[in-house]
Amino acid sequence: MDTVQRIAKNMFSLFGAQIICLGLGFFYTMYMARYLGAESFGILSFALATTAIFGVFTDIGMTTLTTKEVSKNELLSEKYLSNILLMKIILSIITFIFIIPSLNLIGCSKQTEFIVYIIFLSVIFNSFSNTFYSIFQAYEKMEYQSLGQGLNSTLMYSGILLAISQRFDVIHFSMIYLLVSIIVFMTNFGICLRKFVRLHIEIDSTFIKKTLKESLPFGISSIFIVIYYYIDSVMLSIMISNGDEVVGWYNAAYRMVLILLIIPSMYTTAMFPIMSKLHKTSENTLKFVLEKSLKYILILCIPIVTGTILLSDRIILLTFGIEYSQSIIILKILVWSFLFASIGGIFGYLLNSINKQGTLTKIVGIGAILNIVLNLIFIPEYSYVGASLATDFTRLIVIYMEFIVLSKIGYHLQNKILLNILFKSVASSLIMGILVIFMHNVNFILTIFVSMTSYIITLYVLCAFDKEDLRLFRSLYVSAN
Repeated sequence: MDTVQRIAKNMFSLFGAQIICLGLGFFYTMYMARYLGAESFGILSFALATTAIFGVFTDIGMTTLTTKEVSKNELLSEKYLSNILLMKIILSIITFIFIIPSLNLIGCSKQTEFIVYIIFLSVIFNSFSNTFYSIFQAYEKMEYQSLGQGLNSTLMYSGILLAISQRFDVIHFSMIYLLVSIIVFMTNFGICLRKFVRLHIEIDSTFIKKTLKESLPFGISSIFIVIYYYIDSVMLSIMISNGDEVVGWYNAAYRMVLILLIIPSMYTTAMFPIMSKLHKTSENTLKFVLEKSLKYILILCIPIVTGTILLSDRIILLTFGIEYSQSIIILKILVWSFLFASIGGIFGYLLNSINKQGTLTKIVGIGAILNIVLNLIFIPEYSYVGASLATDFTRLIVIYMEFIVLSKIGYHLQNKILLNILFKSVASSLIMGILVIFMHNVNFILTIFVSMTSYIITLYVLCAFDKEDLRLFRSLYVSAN
């Protein structure tokens, strides 16, 4: 199976589940936000953000390292799985101990503290599931990861609807996260044992020390990434007088962006094990993959940014209701971070695949510090708008630094090619945007359909896809069938 076929197999395996995750994630977030209201939704969002930050310490990069190393040598899977699960149990206990004084220092209410504890338990089980996903990715069996992710979204959707029908409070909603994570963990555990690895208790201290040392750059990088993904919600909650409500408004828009990020993450997840192999076998092919990946991400993301900005009022009011009208301006700003994060995902995975994880760690570390500083400056003066601008600016700086580093080590992009891609994507998006403006009072779904069609037609007229692209698409189609 050649590179294109493997990419196609992995992407189409993930595609169905990710579409399900995208749709169900959108709907259960909408129902939950409308039912709970901005204040209670803000409390739950604060808990999710806080536990996401602490949750990184239960993994410290071991999942990424497992995918990278097992993809090179599948015989290592049993050793990695056995030792890493043991390490995660120990790290989870240590992290949980540190959460307690941290919440006391922040001064959370008893209700918020309890919700944080419940959500953190779900994060632990999700961390274990991610270990199994790393094995599935390394074997390039993405269909099993798709099953787990699809099950998670389906159960979350069903659980949220049940909670609303039973008039549950925000504490019960947090328990849904825990119950779903346990069920998904048990499913992934069973698949991994049945299809891939025979699990046995193993404590190899030499291997553990080596693994911790090698995973640390990935872990530190993940810590920094999570900080500038979620620290804004935590800081808004602490620094603004009506923090819970503001966090609710902010996360209504931010959740839309995170749901959109499922689309490019599907591509980068499928690409990572292949990039790791290509680094050893064909550097020229890896450069080709980088160029094509950036082209397709720009073509995909630029119209989404354009359409979201123009339709943000309709999106927010239709999805969350008038109570979240402040989220409109937040979505207009934050959608740019979707574009920056999508590009950064390609650059980041490439750096990891070519053993430049230390360099990536430094870059995202600078980004995390910059994000905190900008939030400290902007939030007191501009509240949620300031936090949104801080997020965008941070991600832009991070991808710029990644671009410079990759260019210096030989993974540079020709300016002419890059400008050509940008011109055709932007031009097609502008024409699409004009249609969106004229159709502002037309049915929302019809507006989206017509605008997407116009974008695709304009791309075709501008010859955005060359013969090489068409050959790749044919290969993808043949592989998918």
